[in-house]
Amino acid sequence: MNINICKLHPAAIVPTYSTEGAACFDLYAATVNDYDRIGDVVYRGHPVIVDTGLAFDVPPGWMLKIHPRSGLKFTHGVEAFSGVIDSDFRGSVRVLLESAGDHYESHPLRINPGDRVAQASLVPAPRVTFTVVEQMSLTERGGSPVSDGGRGLKHQSRQCAALRRCGSPVSDGGRGLKPCLM
Repeated sequence: MNINICKLHPAAIVPTYSTEGAACFDLYAATVNDYDRIGDVVYRGHPVIVDTGLAFDVPPGWMLKIHPRSGLKFTHGVEAFSGVIDSDFRGSVRVLLESAGDHYESHPLRINPGDRVAQASLVPAPRVTFTVVEQMSLTERGGSPVSDGGRGLKHQSRQCAALRRCGSPVSDGGRGLKPCLM
């Protein structure tokens, strides 16, 4: 599959795959916090905005998904915000890098123009239609907001009318459920 890209900045680097088996292609910094000659340091409370300087001609029915680079997270605690580039967006792709501050032994990370900052992949994004129903299909999980962790707990299936209630007896102090607006 071929994707047309447009270099919107002279320092923009065409994405590359780091290995033959890589699932995602690497994105590089053209500018860091709007500077194209110097970088900036990512640390907790000081995110860095990286512009790739590239626009992608994502085909209809697909999206470009931004993923963090595991090496940056494991080594420095720095992660790219996972984002979606829609097929009708033609602007420069930017990446937000943040530090969770959970790597106390590592030094703050300097990001410079030309650095690999994130990775991306093309993902099918089919258009769907929606049908309003009065009863949902039965599942093992039911309406539980969390998984049971494999303990095999059974959850009751509920009709949509019961699911359209706000709050719960636990969260509202036992005063009863109030219907949600639709």
